[in-house]
Amino acid sequence: MKVLVPIKRVVDANVKVRVKADGTGVELANVKMAMNPFDEIAVEESVRLKEAGAATEILAVSCGVAACQETLRTALALGADRAILVETGADLQPLAVAKLLKAIIAKESPQLVIMGKQAIDDDNNQTGQMLAALLGWPQATFASKVKLEGGGAQVTREVDGGLETVAIKLPAVVTTDLRLNEPRYVTLPNIMKAKKKSLETLKPEALGVDVTPRIAVLKVEEPAKRKAGIKVPDAKALVEKLKNEAKVI
Repeated sequence: MKVLVPIKRVVDANVKVRVKADGTGVELANVKMAMNPFDEIAVEESVRLKEAGAATEILAVSCGVAACQETLRTALALGADRAILVETGADLQPLAVAKLLKAIIAKESPQLVIMGKQAIDDDNNQTGQMLAALLGWPQATFASKVKLEGGGAQVTREVDGGLETVAIKLPAVVTTDLRLNEPRYVTLPNIMKAKKKSLETLKPEALGVDVTPRIAVLKVEEPAKRKAGIKVPDAKALVEKLKNEAKVI
């Protein structure tokens, strides 16, 4: 069984994000970039499936600038067998990414897509659902446990009321939540091996996909700074403050 894992290159989670002076976006110059944490979990889950004998090949896919090759090499070092980069300098939005992934899936015919539930840069949580809709495949989002059996999978999902277990038929799209697993560290020998693995580069035009943005960002600005808190002498004063001064949301 072939597993496809979409990968996104984002600002490292430990970096404090800064807005550009002109308000057109987030400053990316000389900023440390890394694989989206939810995508790391997806790679780890696919590798575990291969180690268990449930998967035979892992294909990592990324869409974006040439520098995304570094992120794909990380996925290869983590255990992916080969990678594809759809190279473009366009501002890729969820629908465009979903269409690119659909085109690659038509070319590669994977039986399972495992991807992060969202990216930490835009937090849209849309691509997985859009991809499943375009393909007409079953989907299981926010997965905290995945078990393959027969021609389907049992997926435990995290929902507001607790946990929900659903059964889906393959091929399908599964999006990962934080508690699905803990990604392994990349070792130096695997980094060296990853350099020899296949990394193919394609263009959106070759896949017949128009990636022109449909949404325009008017302005990006930092959130307003919180006002300093105050101390009250006792519970009675606190109740008065809450009663008379606290804002109702």
